[in-house]
Amino acid sequence: MCGIFGYIGRRTAAPIIVKGLKKLEYRGYDSFGIATLGSGIEISKHEGRISENGRSAIRLNGTIGIGHTRWATHGIPNDINAHPHMDCKNRIAIVHNGIIENYADLKRQLIARGHRFLSETDTEVIAHLIEEKYTNNLLTAVRDTVSDLQGSFALLVISPEEQRIVAARNASPLVIGVGDGEFFAASDMTPILEYTERAMFLEDGDIASLSQTKVEIFHGDDIVTRQIELIDWSVEDTKKGGFPHYMLKEIYEQPQAFYNSISGITKETIPRVAIKPSSVVIVACGSSFHAGLIFKYLLEETCGIPVRIEYASEFKYFPPPVNGLVIGITQSGETADTLTALKQAKAHNCSTLAITNVLGSSVSRIADSTLYMRAGPEISVAATKSFVAQLAVLMQLINIYSDNQFNKVLLQGHRAIEDILLKDLSEAIAICKKAHSLFYVGRGAFFPVSLEGALKMKEISYIHAEGYAAGELKHGPFALLSKDTPVIAICMPDDTYGVMISNIKEIKARGAPVIALGVEGDSELTDVVDLFISVPKTHKFVQVLTSLVILQLLAYHTAVALKRDIDKPRNLAKSVTVE
Repeated sequence: MCGIFGYIGRRTAAPIIVKGLKKLEYRGYDSFGIATLGSGIEISKHEGRISENGRSAIRLNGTIGIGHTRWATHGIPNDINAHPHMDCKNRIAIVHNGIIENYADLKRQLIARGHRFLSETDTEVIAHLIEEKYTNNLLTAVRDTVSDLQGSFALLVISPEEQRIVAARNASPLVIGVGDGEFFAASDMTPILEYTERAMFLEDGDIASLSQTKVEIFHGDDIVTRQIELIDWSVEDTKKGGFPHYMLKEIYEQPQAFYNSISGITKETIPRVAIKPSSVVIVACGSSFHAGLIFKYLLEETCGIPVRIEYASEFKYFPPPVNGLVIGITQSGETADTLTALKQAKAHNCSTLAITNVLGSSVSRIADSTLYMRAGPEISVAATKSFVAQLAVLMQLINIYSDNQFNKVLLQGHRAIEDILLKDLSEAIAICKKAHSLFYVGRGAFFPVSLEGALKMKEISYIHAEGYAAGELKHGPFALLSKDTPVIAICMPDDTYGVMISNIKEIKARGAPVIALGVEGDSELTDVVDLFISVPKTHKFVQVLTSLVILQLLAYHTAVALKRDIDKPRNLAKSVTVE
């Protein structure tokens, strides 16, 4: 869950790498480092964020370089554990995204053979292994080294004895940007877009040699060709555009993301494996899991197709009996647990479908078929527009399975989101920012909406927040209710309305203040709660969307009021590429 970036070309590498790492900082920001080929290997690495401390690295010389922004896994964030790492002879510099699972055994063997280690990281073993195998061909040394590694890695390696970058990939994303007389290597497209829209996506087992004139890609002993693809994201998509934070910009981009994602899928274009399955298994993590759970409620209610949903992180170790269609949902397309779950599903001879936001991502190569969201790049760690785009794809599937009976409903979606963005939440923010704990409750499809609302609040405000099916509060959590624990209740006029009103009254009887989301003109709900927030009286699909956007905005503005780091919440990273 780190960001790596490399450059080789005609320009000075360091300023380009510094700028690129700043755009990758959402993947990790506890330390950073750059190595260039100037007078030997020149290196600058530091604890902290490159956005705040990158000036020293800009001064490095040379037109070839590699860089890294870190999310710590092995060893605390400090200057020594920051990448790049080097070998004993200072002939090899390496940056790495991923986890080497057998590093402890490799490290013991290397120490026994006389190698000196400086850091606590798993990455440093790779530099020493390459050192042992390096004679006069860096590509060969890297290829011989990766065969000893167990785990996930995207590697960039340089040596002052060769004018090239060697890159290697296994279960961790790595894209090659093809410029005009220059090449780029990165964890994703965001730092490359300023220079080129042409990209090649390395596959697991690929090793690439980037010189100033060409890229050669090897898989085993064979030279292979990876198609150059045109990326339709723009540089402007990755900028804040006048908003104070990426998260707020991305919340405001949701109407377009929803509309684009709905429009991109029709009955004629959905993959064969996804045409009205007899049953569905969803594998996902985090917000994607919540999207899958909303899909379960809506699909079973409207189409009668049974849906089972599993945490991808559990699926590998405790696989349930599976059949039918298995759908993996992952914004980045690189979520390690979801990739592993889909591989396991394929091993059980299940049909697999990926829903992702990133063209060329790993999940698109693992699954039988892929449906792409059209959210554009999402920079803030907290998922917003990608979540709404996932729902757009899933709701459109339901619509297609229902012979397009929800066409008009879904075409209202983006307009309803636009309208709700203007909602005044100042009173709710004033209540939430003083809380030490918050509870979110709902029923049916609004239960996972509650889970997602709680997740957003805890991610960026650091207020403890939990989501529950409303009837579950009395089975334990009631013990935590008091005047200091506000409850956000989602109460829409469906079959659960009456029992939700009863649940809210039970909460009020324990002294907890209640903020309720309900439809316009609901006087009964207004009379029961402390603060009422209205959404338009529309179809349930649209009410799910509008409720979600309100909870996103509530979390965002509460976090702003508490002066949190909105786009880079502590301890988190955007793309979870390790288990």
